[in-house]
Amino acid sequence: MVEKLKEEILKDKDEQQFQELCLEIFYYQAKENLVYKSYLEALNIKPEKINKIENIPFLPISFFKTAKVLCKNAKPVITFESSGTTGMQTSKHYVSDPDFYRVASEKIFNSFYGNLKDFSIYALLPSYLERSNSSLIFMVQHFIENAQQDSGFYLNNIEKLVEQLAEAKSKNKKIILLGVTFALLDLAEKYEIDLSSVIVMETGGMKGRRKEMIREEIHEILKKRLNISEVHSEYGMTELLSQFYSRQNGVFSGPDWAGILIRDVSDPFSVNTSRQNGTINVIDLANIDSCCFIETNDIGKFTEEGHKHFEVRGRLDKSDIRGCNLLIT
Repeated sequence: MVEKLKEEILKDKDEQQFQELCLEIFYYQAKENLVYKSYLEALNIKPEKINKIENIPFLPISFFKTAKVLCKNAKPVITFESSGTTGMQTSKHYVSDPDFYRVASEKIFNSFYGNLKDFSIYALLPSYLERSNSSLIFMVQHFIENAQQDSGFYLNNIEKLVEQLAEAKSKNKKIILLGVTFALLDLAEKYEIDLSSVIVMETGGMKGRRKEMIREEIHEILKKRLNISEVHSEYGMTELLSQFYSRQNGVFSGPDWAGILIRDVSDPFSVNTSRQNGTINVIDLANIDSCCFIETNDIGKFTEEGHKHFEVRGRLDKSDIRGCNLLIT
């Protein structure tokens, strides 16, 4: 059954098909995921009475810190772990099918940017490279292995990165510079270089390396110093196997098998359909072996482009520091 569902997840689908598949997977996980099942029971929720996705209860993301969020028949092969300061409890995502993660991630990339094989991918991800179990590094490693041969990771060899970027630009290559936010700012401050025609994509945040800054300020610095018209962004997290991308202005969208619901900040069971700020709840059907319905600690809102497009506006008060929490607007 699960393999058939995975095939359905990766197929192109319209909104009606997406909602039908969401409900099918909800009924499956309400039975097979013991953590999620217990959560629903604690809420006195009868799964069979849920008939639309707006009524699906979303599992608080904090459960990934305290429980093994995994369906009964799934056998973990790899464990992704979130970053955190010393003594901080981290999230763990037990993944039973790493190949499915690779396929899904590449399909998402291709849908936004075109064939991965045509790109040179330069990854400036020092804080992630210093960890051995980052889901982002796992994904980018796959990208690098399947992109142009000059692709690679850069940790402290920034001068080599600058040289490589210049050489690739001179050959009119399709280039993506993917970097954690603080590292891109460090690069922009040390080297005022012309990256016009390069896709500069920020992910994560300051990781305690720099002061907090609003997203608009970060993007303006990068645009001015690197001579680019837009800064792209990637929105993802340890607890999700899908990514959302923004090509400009911090407006994100995702694949056919993922969606966003904005909930009232003071009531996690009340859907906010306006363009007001609220808590981001993510539907990620790629999480078929764990839990597809995650209540995050991020604040966001839908944009004028519609309910498939959203902005990340910050973090709930007292939430743990991670990734996008420093892109507060």
